[in-house]
Amino acid sequence: MRLGSGTFAACCVVIQVLGVALFLRGFFPAPIRSSSRTEHQAEPPAPEPSAGDRSNWTKLPPPLFRKVVIMLIDGLRDDFVFGSKGVKFMPYTTYLVEKGASHSFVAEAKLPTVTMPRIKERETLVPNLLVLCGDHGMSEAGGHGASSMEELNTALILISSAFERKPGDIRRPKHVQQTDLAATLAIGLGLPIPGNSVGSLLFPTVEGRPVREQLRFLHLNAVQLSKLLQENVPSYTKEPGFEQFKMSERLHGNWIRLYLEENNSEVLFNLGAKVRRQYLEALRTLSLSLSRQVAQYDIYSMLVGTVMVLEVLVLLLLSIPQALSNKAELEVPLWSPVFSLLFYLVFLVLSALHVIVCTSAESSCYFCGLSWLTAGGVMALISALLCAVVSALAKVFADGKHLRKNPAHPKARWSELDVLILLGTLGHVLSLGASSFVEEEHQTWYFLVNTLCLALCHELYKNCFLRDDGEPQPCSHVEQGLVSSEPALWDRNIHCNVSEPHRVSKSPTSLDTLRGYEKWMVLASPWVILTCCRLLRSLNQTGVQWAHRPDLGHWLTSSDHKAELSVLAALSLLVIFVLVQRRCSLTSKVAMALGLLGVYCYRAAIGNVLFPWQRDSKDISKGVIEARFVHVFVLGILFTGTKDLLKSQVIAADFTIKTVGLWEIYSGLVLLAALLFRPHNLPVLVLSLLIQTLMTKFIWKPLRHDAAEITIMHYWFCQAFFYFQGNSNNIATVDVSAGFVGLDTYMEVPAAFLTAFATFAGPVLWASHLVSFLSSETRSGSALSHACFCYALTCSFPVSAYIILVTSLRHHLFIWSVFSPKLLYEGMHVLITAAICVFFTAMDQTNTKS
Repeated sequence: MRLGSGTFAACCVVIQVLGVALFLRGFFPAPIRSSSRTEHQAEPPAPEPSAGDRSNWTKLPPPLFRKVVIMLIDGLRDDFVFGSKGVKFMPYTTYLVEKGASHSFVAEAKLPTVTMPRIKERETLVPNLLVLCGDHGMSEAGGHGASSMEELNTALILISSAFERKPGDIRRPKHVQQTDLAATLAIGLGLPIPGNSVGSLLFPTVEGRPVREQLRFLHLNAVQLSKLLQENVPSYTKEPGFEQFKMSERLHGNWIRLYLEENNSEVLFNLGAKVRRQYLEALRTLSLSLSRQVAQYDIYSMLVGTVMVLEVLVLLLLSIPQALSNKAELEVPLWSPVFSLLFYLVFLVLSALHVIVCTSAESSCYFCGLSWLTAGGVMALISALLCAVVSALAKVFADGKHLRKNPAHPKARWSELDVLILLGTLGHVLSLGASSFVEEEHQTWYFLVNTLCLALCHELYKNCFLRDDGEPQPCSHVEQGLVSSEPALWDRNIHCNVSEPHRVSKSPTSLDTLRGYEKWMVLASPWVILTCCRLLRSLNQTGVQWAHRPDLGHWLTSSDHKAELSVLAALSLLVIFVLVQRRCSLTSKVAMALGLLGVYCYRAAIGNVLFPWQRDSKDISKGVIEARFVHVFVLGILFTGTKDLLKSQVIAADFTIKTVGLWEIYSGLVLLAALLFRPHNLPVLVLSLLIQTLMTKFIWKPLRHDAAEITIMHYWFCQAFFYFQGNSNNIATVDVSAGFVGLDTYMEVPAAFLTAFATFAGPVLWASHLVSFLSSETRSGSALSHACFCYALTCSFPVSAYIILVTSLRHHLFIWSVFSPKLLYEGMHVLITAAICVFFTAMDQTNTKS
């Protein structure tokens, strides 16, 4: 079966979306949550265990502390306080630990519970508490990214006059969990324990209280953990901790009966000590069981998803020679006898493994919980992909032997740009293995884009002034691209084999023959683009290291500079209209002008900018009417463009209709982005359009890059503009307010779409510009297919590598704070890439028919 390379790539990315979704479902554990408690309304405290007909305690005990002060020290390793280093560098703290009213612990930062639940503070006349602790430790080199004991163990010291220590009572710090602090502080402040807490009470903090209060505290903690276990573990009755809790509760009831009988015998004392030990053991076991549930990965689902993603990547790599050939078609032997036999064999083996894993699994598994029909479909898909990989691999070997026997083409020559693209892509993938590079990924893309501009400048000057042998020559290739009426996109497959990514030859002409502004714009364009990128870097500080530093965005959004922001927003909207309207129909031009005017009116209505006659922003509204006014024009422009595309399928002779339709769809997306972007971010949209215009007219056309190179350059710039917007790999930087533009009430689907578009506007706009550019400038019908394939391959590299890296680093200290948010962004990026590739394929079919 023969498939176009664009259709093949779109199918591969759709399959990859399924694989990434399955991996995400297995990677992110089901949260341990209490369904019976909410943040604003807590259940009444559990009473003491029943003592027959006698009354029992039904209220919370009085608080132990009036206020709590938490001093959190970054990287406070345990031996910095308790070892010889503590005597030298923290003498007073060491004194409090050894002789003062304090309790000392070594708290272990266990994944994923590195962030403690929120604690509220209801004040009474009782002592205060000072908590000295660290968030994690550090290695000998000063780092704290791995999971060694030095990096996980941190000091935890509770200091209060409520603690009574006998002289000479020096205790060795006991190892506890960081999550134990939440339950301890809640009990100490006389508050209900957070319903989702998996920690247990630090008993030394209450050992000075009467025995009845001690047992009451332990019982409250045990009840909370047992309820959490019941609501999250189906087989909770078989858990050892639950059985220990029930035993402790029965013994506690017996103790209360003796206590209420005022029996002060040795039996009461011994029974109380036994109940206390039983409760502590039950708490330890319950906490361990719940922590295991929180930190448990669904490895089987993760493995199945990873296999699907890697199979797609390998298949794309093996298909490069056919996919980037002149025909842009691939032979997929789905119906051959050998393929069918291998498919059935692999399918039977995988089905048997699935049955074995699901029947022997001790913990819950998402993939095993699916219906047998769905699981069988996934197994069939994996088997088909594996057979396709084997077939592609066999074809590569066969073609290699044929080329060695019949060398018909010279060896491939790689240009500097090809090497840069390859090394840049691989370098970015390798950088994802370090947490600091993930946090500061924007720096990687800024560096790659700047380096790309310098490489283009070098290539442009070399083509203008040097011959292939390095001798000076007049400018040759540039003039052709500017004055020729032919499409300027170069299709290297017409002139060379796909294995030869070399530059085309140029006919000698003179640079002086160009018109003055064209010559200087060609030579100056890379430097103008570099300047634009530098300005954009100053607009929004992102990442972690420099996110706190002031930037132009903060200056513009301050209330003292609203007039300057208003002028900038108005000029930006005017420039957007000038850059976009040039290829639109008259109707779309009018709609674009009115829509951009509506954008400014919307921002003025909600108080972001001012009209010239407006001195203040007292009359602030939600701007729903103004935003919906813009939405109408966005839909109108998109409808006009879609109508032109459909018309181009019927009227095959008029290629202009399709070009205009694609540009109008692009214009509608630009208008929507202008509406959703905050006013200080409108220059990002302006400079994006300006860079696209410069690259199109003065770089891609003169140098006649092929579709693959132009696609990867678009991909690099779309990634850079994702961060130019102020985004990062932190979920907190997502602008959720964009999801409510034009909505007076929360509507899930529109809000999710608007938020996603506002966040990924850079990639979407650059991808839509790529489709429009290739459709208008190509001289062969394979350009869109090549672009779709290259876009899919370029996106598959980082997500495939990152899935492997995240799996290997799943016990890393920063897995939840750094690596997992990036994983969510990658998953969303793959989904958007799938939509882009489907659009590419649809436009490629239109191009083929026309």
